[in-house]
Amino acid sequence: MAQGSGGGFGRRSLLQGAAAGSAALALPALSFAAPAQARSGRPGAGWGVQTGDVTASSGLVWVRSDRRARMIVQTAATESFRHARTWHGPVVGAGGDFTGVTALHGLPAGEQIHYRVLLADPDDPRRTGEPVTGTFRTAPDRRRENVRFLWSGDLAGQGWGINPDRGGYRIYEEMRRRNPDFFLCSGDNIYADGPIPSRVTLPDGRVWRNVTTEEKAKVAETLAEFRGAFRYNLLDANLRRFNAQVPTIVQWDDHEVHNNWYPGQLLDDDRYTEKNADVLAARSLRAFGEYFPIRTLHPDGGGRVYRVVRHGPLLDVFVLDMRSYRNANSPGRQTDDRQGILGAEQLRWLKRELSRSRAVWKVIAADLPLGLVVQDGATDFEAVAQGDPGAPLGRELQMAELLRHIKRDRVTGTVWLTADVHYTSAQHYAPERAAFKDFEPFWEFVSGPLNAGGFPAVKLDGTFGPAQPFVKAPDRANTSPAETPQYFGEVDIDGGSGELTVRLRQEGGQVLFSKVLQPGRVGQ
Repeated sequence: MAQGSGGGFGRRSLLQGAAAGSAALALPALSFAAPAQARSGRPGAGWGVQTGDVTASSGLVWVRSDRRARMIVQTAATESFRHARTWHGPVVGAGGDFTGVTALHGLPAGEQIHYRVLLADPDDPRRTGEPVTGTFRTAPDRRRENVRFLWSGDLAGQGWGINPDRGGYRIYEEMRRRNPDFFLCSGDNIYADGPIPSRVTLPDGRVWRNVTTEEKAKVAETLAEFRGAFRYNLLDANLRRFNAQVPTIVQWDDHEVHNNWYPGQLLDDDRYTEKNADVLAARSLRAFGEYFPIRTLHPDGGGRVYRVVRHGPLLDVFVLDMRSYRNANSPGRQTDDRQGILGAEQLRWLKRELSRSRAVWKVIAADLPLGLVVQDGATDFEAVAQGDPGAPLGRELQMAELLRHIKRDRVTGTVWLTADVHYTSAQHYAPERAAFKDFEPFWEFVSGPLNAGGFPAVKLDGTFGPAQPFVKAPDRANTSPAETPQYFGEVDIDGGSGELTVRLRQEGGQVLFSKVLQPGRVGQ
């Protein structure tokens, strides 16, 4: 954030069974502390379960134990767990903050998978805790099956944390009821640089109350503090229920570390004793990999965030990392910029994988917008655009190279999704309006925040010819979730026609803007 600090199991039957599924989590309807373990002396999994990077035949299951334990996963076609298949996962311990991930392979495509996680005493496998259950749908392997997913970002930002008076992160319950195939989180899953106070007085005199923890009382610097920041969100029962039903595709952005950070930066922030952003980023990335099931990351902090997640014949999701390989924030007027915001290696990967993709739709999941002017201080810029509407300069040069490649290689069905700016909008980019013209038209959609401050809309940069048919944003900075709505986006792909429909929704379910895109086109 750059502002201040399928199958025979239908959607209806799943929603009807949601109450039973939630009850099986052994969690209260609304709880802001990890539930006590059900069996004294046995491992407990009070932080719930989640799945990630699910494909037509595979997925990752995550859990956190309250002690050292062996992770065991059972999968089945029904909630009865008849004919269950057992997967022996890792022993989780202090080295990974008692978190663990088990990879599932050879799953049936386009089917509802029920799973339960057992935590067993490694020294006495007969001693197990209560099972924690969840469910997810694998991606279809046939084009005629519909796809639905949601996206948003920005959670617990600007000091707006879990408020028990509002029912916590209630937008997650709303999104769960939409019953998507998966959720794309576009970054700022935590605000490592944003402590959570116990109370905030709103402009109208009302008081916002927060659930607080020791780790969230200060900025995150140590590995333990970063882990605590990720763990904070799991105190919310809405999020735990959501995680147990909806797989995630997660990326990160600046607030996983510090506002507007870039590699090599030395922080000018008196709250920090550790000023080296690279040191902080390494600690955050390790915790990030521990608390989310991501195929390309390892528990020791190795690997990478950028990847492609294939969701059947209709959809590939290209997850970008616009944070780890960027150059320093600057006025962005350089005429040669090979590093840009993606780095040379990630750009080569993206061009290659886009050209190889045979999916009808290629969603480019960006953690920053392309044509919105996001500043970093008085003279520097945080995202791609830098306010000069002329020919590409700075990081725009790398985006121009990418857009030129998409046109010349005739890559069809690209759509850009992002969050970051804490409002919702739709941008259409077209060469006839642009200073740089060697590209085909495309759409970019913005949605967020989930539970953070709202901010006014920023200006558009004319280099790639954006028009903005829709924007909704507050008129002042850092409006609380009690004052302005929170936002998420919804994408439906019709298996028959192949049409992709984007809906920008606000908290409460209202559709603010919708757009239908046609398949098989290089530009829209």
